[in-house]
Amino acid sequence: MNIYFCGSIRGGRQDVAIYQQIVACLKSYGPVLTEHVAFPELEIQKNLNDAEILERDMQWLAQSQVVVAEVTQPSLGVGFEIARAITLNKPVLCLFRPSSGTRLSALIRGSANNRSFFVGNYEQREDFEKFIQDFMGYCSQQRTV
Repeated sequence: MNIYFCGSIRGGRQDVAIYQQIVACLKSYGPVLTEHVAFPELEIQKNLNDAEILERDMQWLAQSQVVVAEVTQPSLGVGFEIARAITLNKPVLCLFRPSSGTRLSALIRGSANNRSFFVGNYEQREDFEKFIQDFMGYCSQQRTV
């Protein structure tokens, strides 16, 4: 099962250590097409222009069966990826850390429907691992993966 992971890149890299933990967990369920988002030394792709990055990422999104987004660090790009995933009928799990001091967008929180769009509040690794496990299990039962 191909997994598309979303996390802030240009919007801020404060949570990259958490991204690494999430990607490590996700890899037990299948290939993470966007694993590079969790690389600590990630440089904005200098060999690709913005249009090429968009095209590549949208191809990966189309190839994925599920989308998992860490949404604590506000990011226009992550919001775009989530919106595109919804239009492609991909199941989406958004992970948010309330202790960060940021507030989750009402558009994200309000989209949760417990059918194809889920939001999980977490504080520790065990919390997001459980959300991911439940999400992947649900998607498997719904035959969306």
